[in-house]
Amino acid sequence: MSKIIYTITDEAPMLATHSFLPVIAAYASTAGVDVETRDISLAGRIIAQFPDRLTDEQRIDDALAELGDLAKTPEANIIKLPNISASTPQLKAAVKELQEQGYDLPDYPESPTTEEEKEARARYDKVKGSAVNPVLREGNSDRRAPASVKQYARRNPHSMGTWSPESRTNVATMGADDFRHNEKSVVVDAEDTLRIEHVGADGTVTVLKESVPVLAGEVVDGTFMNVAALRRFLTEQIARAKADDVLFSVHLKATMMKVSDPIIFGHAVQAFFPTLFEQYGEQLAAAGISPNDGLGALLSSVSDLPDGAAIEAAVQQGLADGPRMAMVDDTKGITNLHVPSDVIIDASMPAMIRTSGHMWGPDGEEHDCLAVIPDSSYAGVYQTVIDDCRAHGAFDPSTMGSVPNVGLMARAAEEYGSHDKTFEAPAAGTIRVVDSAGTTLMEHEVEPGDIWRACQTKDEPIRDWVKLAVTRARATGVPAVFWLDAERAHDAHLIAKVEEYLPEHDTDGLTIEIMDPAAATAYSLERIRRGEDTISVTGNVLRDYNTDLFPILELGTSAKMLSVVPLMNGGGLFETGAGGSAPKHVQQLVKENHLRWDSLGEFFALAASFEHLAESAGNARARILADTLDRATGTFLEENKSPRRKVGEIDNRGSHFYLGLYWAQELARQSEDAELAAAFAELAQTLEGKEEQISAELLEVQGSPVDIGGYYRPDPEKAEQVMRPSATFNEALAALSV
Repeated sequence: MSKIIYTITDEAPMLATHSFLPVIAAYASTAGVDVETRDISLAGRIIAQFPDRLTDEQRIDDALAELGDLAKTPEANIIKLPNISASTPQLKAAVKELQEQGYDLPDYPESPTTEEEKEARARYDKVKGSAVNPVLREGNSDRRAPASVKQYARRNPHSMGTWSPESRTNVATMGADDFRHNEKSVVVDAEDTLRIEHVGADGTVTVLKESVPVLAGEVVDGTFMNVAALRRFLTEQIARAKADDVLFSVHLKATMMKVSDPIIFGHAVQAFFPTLFEQYGEQLAAAGISPNDGLGALLSSVSDLPDGAAIEAAVQQGLADGPRMAMVDDTKGITNLHVPSDVIIDASMPAMIRTSGHMWGPDGEEHDCLAVIPDSSYAGVYQTVIDDCRAHGAFDPSTMGSVPNVGLMARAAEEYGSHDKTFEAPAAGTIRVVDSAGTTLMEHEVEPGDIWRACQTKDEPIRDWVKLAVTRARATGVPAVFWLDAERAHDAHLIAKVEEYLPEHDTDGLTIEIMDPAAATAYSLERIRRGEDTISVTGNVLRDYNTDLFPILELGTSAKMLSVVPLMNGGGLFETGAGGSAPKHVQQLVKENHLRWDSLGEFFALAASFEHLAESAGNARARILADTLDRATGTFLEENKSPRRKVGEIDNRGSHFYLGLYWAQELARQSEDAELAAAFAELAQTLEGKEEQISAELLEVQGSPVDIGGYYRPDPEKAEQVMRPSATFNEALAALSV
């Protein structure tokens, strides 16, 4: 039997799965396709790390490790939904919830001292940050807006804020002493095992990372951010924002960059509240309160301290003395510096650009802002877009072109900060990378607290990335631009490899360029405004940024993108879009029993998964399911059955019903398989005849609070009841058979 693995993840996508998976399973069964699930949610990943502390009933397998092995096989067919890339506060919250549910888990140790605490911290660190993607992504990324989505966006353009030539919104970034300027890079000649060491001023050698296996041709980088320079920079930008009377905001990636960016975030918190930390810093540290966890964690913890009231007063005074701060939720007083994972750069910057270059201020109104992006590696991309909007006005979704992406990410390529090769310098000295013979490949002089990090990019994924870029350029006839900066050490090596591997492919008649990110942005924007498409061929971090930036401008959301990962050993990984607004969706469901999560990304991924299955397994009915689902999704868009925002309107569950109805109608109309058509004609007739009844059943439950038994690990039965409230629809699906 053919098989699709559907992942159980987190938040709104996970709740939507309770509604949509029964539809998938019923339809797939008619083609002999078995749909299995694997739990790779944050809670599931935590539980899998501590089998020795749990009961037999509580233990679960390490599904992520299993899927990581599967992704290396030709049989892999995995649909991956958005998951939480946990910051430390999110991880702590998930652990607390699981403890309350009866799981005997240790507290997350901020500063482990005992061997037991160190072991617990090591297990939790496997779960933090972007822990899922490096394991599953055994291929490079092909991400683009499906034609049906682009056509719909042009006919039904989303709102775009008006840009003024007088806008004072800008990006602030470091001009020296940051990751971009301190980067060093080598290409290793042969398979080896490297070591990362800190050499103190007195010559004492401390091994930071004992074993870093590398392959021949692999690109290995090291870089650091000078923290003294960072603090000067942050202090200057706080003063600049106040002088310019614009909102102050910090934009980081404290999820993917799970070690470096929370530290940078903590420095921003300290820089904004200098008096607070001068007076009470030692007391806060002694109580285990870290600025890296944000202002929210600090405020929720200080009430038990002797000077708690004075500390809270110092926070309020700091807010009054500083520039106006951008807000996450002004009605609740949640600022840009409350939670490190609240303002994630790849979602927050496009949203700001789409909204006239504005963010929300403490007064509940929109204002120009100073977007602080400390590392300068890709800050110029956003400044270029802002300058373009200031000069030419907002983009027009009804006419603008598209920027699909081919992203280098296979085998954890360029996963800066999301692994165990990022460190705070313990003392003044040198951090160096040495090979097995003891030869130093690169080194940096550091001061205490400097943030040093390394990454690896294997040669085979780079070669595959070049191949995928040429393949997409050939398939579309669209120019492909490699976003690489010859002035960066890492990018210089990639440019050499791109120039080496491009001649392996037929590029006659194709436009393939190499430009630095800011120039590539300007080139793409010029074409966008003419309604022309341009493929961005990027490294892993820019892949993350670009696949939010351009879709949010083009489509209003990145959740409507088709994301295919052709796995290097022949399998397929199909991703379903971003989950940035998922937390707010869960909050609304619990409060009002209305889930506005849009599963359109899941529809696209499922069609691509069936298509892959048809080709890899020779399953003719899987091909029919893929083709009819594509057509049904087009109808779904034209009929505007996406979830609405308010109670009493169609939500995620109603969307799944209508997708099921249109899909059944398409299957009934197809002429390739009479038996399949007959079975779905009966289902289509049932759904058509009972459309009004089913819609009423789905709408009448809205408006009251619901209990799903948990945020990070809901009770499956409660979630099932909430997400499948139409007995009529459920019975129709159960009756389907071929």
